[in-house]
Amino acid sequence: MKVMSFNLLCWGNGENFILNRMGLAVRTIRNEEPELFGVQEAHNTWMRVLCAAFPDYSYVGVGRDNGKRKGEFSAVFYKKALFTKIDSGSFWLSETPDKPGIKGWDAACVRVCSWAKLREKSTGKEFMFMNTHLDHVGPVAMQKGAELIASKAAEIGQKLPAVLTGDFNITPDSVPCKAVKDGGFTDTRDIAAKTDMSNTFHGYSSGEEGISIIDYVFVKGDIEVKSVKVIKKKINGHFPSDHFPVVADINIK
Repeated sequence: MKVMSFNLLCWGNGENFILNRMGLAVRTIRNEEPELFGVQEAHNTWMRVLCAAFPDYSYVGVGRDNGKRKGEFSAVFYKKALFTKIDSGSFWLSETPDKPGIKGWDAACVRVCSWAKLREKSTGKEFMFMNTHLDHVGPVAMQKGAELIASKAAEIGQKLPAVLTGDFNITPDSVPCKAVKDGGFTDTRDIAAKTDMSNTFHGYSSGEEGISIIDYVFVKGDIEVKSVKVIKKKINGHFPSDHFPVVADINIK
C-alpha cells in the first residue's frame, strides 16, 4: 500500500493563498493515489475540500482547538473499499492528552495526534495508522510530544504494526527524532529498498532543493518498505504547499 504525509499549509498569502492552491493539492494527492494519507495544517476549510474531492476515503480527526471543528486537523484518510475501521481517536500533545485545546509544555501551538486501527479487507491484516504535527518552537514540547506519541502507539496499538506520518518539525539527527525511534519506529527512508533523502520543507524560498527534512513516514513492526519518494513536482508552475509530500510504498507482512 502507498502512504502519504502532506502538510497542506493552512492559509498562505499572495499567489500562495489557499484559494490558489486547493486544486493543486488535490491533484497532487490524486496523482499518487495513496491508499492512506495523513495531512497537517488542515483546518475546516481544507477538510471540506478534501472530503468533497475524495469521497472514496473516510477520515479520522478533529480540530485541535476544541476536539470538534475548530483549529487545524492532523487527520488520517483511508480508502473505504480497502479498509475497515476497528477503532479510532485523537490525543493532545500535552501533559493532559485527553483534554482538547491544551498547549503542552513550552509549545507555541496546540498540537494533536489522530489515529485509526484498520483492518485490510483483502487480507485481514490489522495495523494502526497515526498522524501528527509536532510543535515548531518549544524544545521541551518537541521532545515530550515525540515521547508521548511513541508511548501512546505502544499503549493503544499494543503489538500491532504501526504507520506514523507527520510534520515533526525536527531533523533526522535530532534528539526528539531519536525518541520516536527509541519507541520502536523506523524512518522509512532508512530501510527502503529505494529511498529519497531530499529535503521536505522549502518555504517557497528554495525551489526543489528545499531547506530541511522535517516530514516523515515512520513504521513499526513487521513492515517492508519498498520505496520512499519526495514529491517535488510543480503544477502549472506552482508548488501546492510550502512542504513537499512524502510517499512510502509499504507492505505489512
